[in-house]
Amino acid sequence: MFRRIALFLATNLAVIALLTTSLHLVGIEPYLRANGINVTALLAFAAVFGFGGALISLAMSKWMAIHSVGAHVIDQPATPAEQWLVSTVQRLAEQADIGMPDVAIYESPDVNAFATGMNRHHALVAVSTGLLHNMTEDEIEAVLAHEVSHIANGDMVTLTLIQGVVNTFVIFLSRIIGAIVDKAIFRTERGYGPGYFITVIVSELLLGLVATVIVIWFSRQREFRADAGGARLAGRDKMIAALQRLQHVHADPLPSELAAFGIAGGFARGIRRLFMSHPPLEERITALQHATYA
Repeated sequence: MFRRIALFLATNLAVIALLTTSLHLVGIEPYLRANGINVTALLAFAAVFGFGGALISLAMSKWMAIHSVGAHVIDQPATPAEQWLVSTVQRLAEQADIGMPDVAIYESPDVNAFATGMNRHHALVAVSTGLLHNMTEDEIEAVLAHEVSHIANGDMVTLTLIQGVVNTFVIFLSRIIGAIVDKAIFRTERGYGPGYFITVIVSELLLGLVATVIVIWFSRQREFRADAGGARLAGRDKMIAALQRLQHVHADPLPSELAAFGIAGGFARGIRRLFMSHPPLEERITALQHATYA
C-alpha cells in the first residue's frame, strides 16, 4: 500500500529537479533583477513550477506505477483468480460510484497493493502476487476496498494539490534564502554569485525534506479515511482481519524498502515516525474497532 505515495513523491522530486536544473543550465531566471529579486515574478514562477511538477507527476502516475513494478494489466482474465479479482474490483467500484479502474498484478513476495491515477474514473488498482498468496479472499476483498476508497476519496488529487503548495514554497523560499545569503555572507555586490546558486540548491534539499514530511503527514490521515471506506464497502470485520494479517505477515523486522514507511510496524518514535506514509497498523485497527460508521 505504500507504493502509491512513494512513487508519487519520487516522480514529483525528479520532475522538479529536472525543471529547475534545466533553468539553471540555460540561465533563465526571469525573477532575477540587477537590483534584487522581483518577488511577484518569483512567486508566479514558483507556483507554475511547483504545481506543474505535481501535476506532471499525477499525469504520469499510472504509467510510472505499472513500469516501476513490472505490473501486468489484466485486459482479459486468463484464470479464475484473475476473473475473481476483476469482478471484485468492479463490484466495489460500482458501490463506490467510480469508473472501473484498470486491474493489475505484479510479481513480488511483499504483501502489498496500491491505487493511483489522475481521477476517480481513470485509475489503477494493483496487487502483488505475495498478497494473493498470503491472504484469504475476504482479506483481499478488504484490501481492494481500501484501495478503491482511495480512488473514491480523490486522495491522489488531494495529495497533488498539497504537493503543489509545498513545492511552491520550497522554490520560493529557497531563492529568497539564496539571495539573502549571497548578499549578507558572500558579499556579492552586483548580480548574483556562486553563493546564491549553491545556497538555492542546499535550501531546496533541506526544505524539500520538510515538504516531504508535510505531504506524508497528510497521507497518514488519508489512510484512516481509506480504512473507513474499506470497512463500509467490504465490512469492518474483513478490513480488521486484513490489517491483522499484515501484522502477522510482517512480524519480523521490515525489509529496508518498507521500513521507512512503517506499513506493518509497531509504534514508531521520534524522527522515524515523521517519515511513515501509513499510520502503525495497531492505530488503524484500533480506529476501526472504535468507529461507529461500519
